[in-house]
Amino acid sequence: MYAVILAGGSGTRFWPLSRETTPKQMLRVFGDLTMVQQTVSRLGEALPLANIYIVTGQKYAYDIRSQLVEVDCSGGVKLLNEPEGKNTAPAIGFAAAHIMKKSPDAVMAVMPSDHIITKNDVFLKVLKQAEKLAGKGYLTTIGIKPDRPETGYGYIQIGKRLSKVAGTGGFEVERFVEKPDVKTAKSYVKSGDYLWNSGIFVWRVKDILSEISRQMPDLYKGIVSMRKAIGKKDEGVVVAEVFRGLKPVSIDYGVMEKAKKVAVVSADMGWSDMGSWRAIEDISEKDESGNIIAGNVIDIGSRDSIVYAGKRLVATVGLQDMVVVDTPDATLVCHKDHTQDVRKVVDELKKKNADELIEHLTVNRPWGSYTVLEVGSRYKIKRIVVNPGAKLSYQMHHHRSEHWVVVSGTARVTVGDKSFNVHPNESTYVPMSTGHRLENPGKVPLHLIEVQNGDYMAEDDIVRFDDEYGRKDSK
Repeated sequence: MYAVILAGGSGTRFWPLSRETTPKQMLRVFGDLTMVQQTVSRLGEALPLANIYIVTGQKYAYDIRSQLVEVDCSGGVKLLNEPEGKNTAPAIGFAAAHIMKKSPDAVMAVMPSDHIITKNDVFLKVLKQAEKLAGKGYLTTIGIKPDRPETGYGYIQIGKRLSKVAGTGGFEVERFVEKPDVKTAKSYVKSGDYLWNSGIFVWRVKDILSEISRQMPDLYKGIVSMRKAIGKKDEGVVVAEVFRGLKPVSIDYGVMEKAKKVAVVSADMGWSDMGSWRAIEDISEKDESGNIIAGNVIDIGSRDSIVYAGKRLVATVGLQDMVVVDTPDATLVCHKDHTQDVRKVVDELKKKNADELIEHLTVNRPWGSYTVLEVGSRYKIKRIVVNPGAKLSYQMHHHRSEHWVVVSGTARVTVGDKSFNVHPNESTYVPMSTGHRLENPGKVPLHLIEVQNGDYMAEDDIVRFDDEYGRKDSK
């Protein structure tokens, strides 16, 4: 079996903790591991790492690779970089092209990277059951028995039991249903004939490709082209051309809803898709008042509420069924019944091109991190930390100059054709349109303050000449 992890989503309903540069699958909200690390570690209990693929966008690739290093998975797991996001059907087709090239008769499991599963042993058992059904030619999905009338999930109506496929507990799928209203969801739960759609699929590569060729011929043609280009010099060019010509379509809508031979395995594996802040209730312990509280919080008299804070103190008094999420630059306050509407806030932020949509005040980079301390007219002030032995790219800015003041550690600075060291309480200046590089040659972290001056100080004003980390569009 091969596994494909889809890790290109942005998780808009998990704002303000998730941002475009740090989507929810890359966050450590539920334990010491990020959600993508948890997904890989879970699969690593059953599959060789070489059989695991992660499909993601170029802007997330380096961070995901760094996270794989943290859990000792970087040596085997393969990253497939989408040139642009086109929803799940093209992403799955991209991965299928690679697996088909390697093993045409393989079974392929597909799953999101941003789901929580607390019962790993049950998940692995259900995965084996689904593999058996896939071996019989079924496009198989894993369904979750609903315990409430959830309107944020899709549903699967089950048909007759597949008793001839022993040991699977599988059912034929009668139909897939989009996210229902409350009244309809209640009727689904009451009937016992519906499961939540987990978005986890298992099938033989040849079977999913056969359905794609029948229902999405343009995508199938692109898959054939990508498969032929794998390992050749023009592979990246071919993949980019294919994706450019594809329409964004989900695998559910593009294939599964109209497929002829579809099965579902029911599972109770402690699953949550973390589609909104309310989903935390599925996996977190509550206090005696029904609250879920994390971070620097003082609460007085609240009930059945979720309060998530960082270092800054958050005080709450007398809340009922509320969600409060505080970050250094943005705070969310909403009723539990409206957590799905957080995406509307994100839509408004997009219209304003707001920084709070893109990234946090503190941003991690391969070389360390930076924190935006203040922004004003024609200036920006940052605190920069460079890890021992690390260095930024050799770069240039068209619209800003920079002044660096070293607080601790030693900076090795290159400005134009000159290189020199800068020590604590010393400073240096980088003129506009001048090539420069900052590195830490020492054994301790380098801390410095950067003051930028200019007409335009966004992160895309960077021209790179050399970069150890293979980045194209991030500092």
